[in-house]
Amino acid sequence: MEVKTVGVYGAGLMGRGIAQVALEGGYDVVLYNHRTPTLEKGVAGIKKGFEKKVAKGKITQEQADGWLGHLKATIELEDLKDVDIVFEAMVENMALKKEAFAKMAPIIKPEAIFVSNTSSLSITELAAASQRPEKFLGMHFFSPVPAMKLVEIIRGANTTQETFDVIYKLSQEIGKDPVEVAEAPGFVVNKIL
Repeated sequence: MEVKTVGVYGAGLMGRGIAQVALEGGYDVVLYNHRTPTLEKGVAGIKKGFEKKVAKGKITQEQADGWLGHLKATIELEDLKDVDIVFEAMVENMALKKEAFAKMAPIIKPEAIFVSNTSSLSITELAAASQRPEKFLGMHFFSPVPAMKLVEIIRGANTTQETFDVIYKLSQEIGKDPVEVAEAPGFVVNKIL
């Protein structure tokens, strides 16, 4: 599966961080939030992240402007319909996350992969709400997303190898060091903490 466009459901701290690293990885990004103020704050956070990198000489202004040209911010859920992967980045609440996946399932193309950014919730249970458990997995990003290299990748009971491989490769392309962990309460890092 070739990934060109990444969707991010949620423009808070984690969502905007995921959107930023996806842009830096060369992907088109659709950033969705149902509330305009949160969406605007998310976009401002991405711009600020790029401004800091320009000020430190890590990237050029042209690079920052180019990446921002690949960002679409929206309050319309329908705008996620053609993404290849969608990252859900909401608060750590099972009911809210399941509701989000249930809303997205009939809108987003059937071949798209769903990813939940969670630090402890059951991937298998979340996947059931997605209507595509074989194309569902979890990724535990650490905050702040642009600075933290580690990402845990968690398979659900029905996650296919192809789905895992696509996400593992994407993780590397966005500058992360992925590690596969078993689905268990707290995964690995939180368990150790």
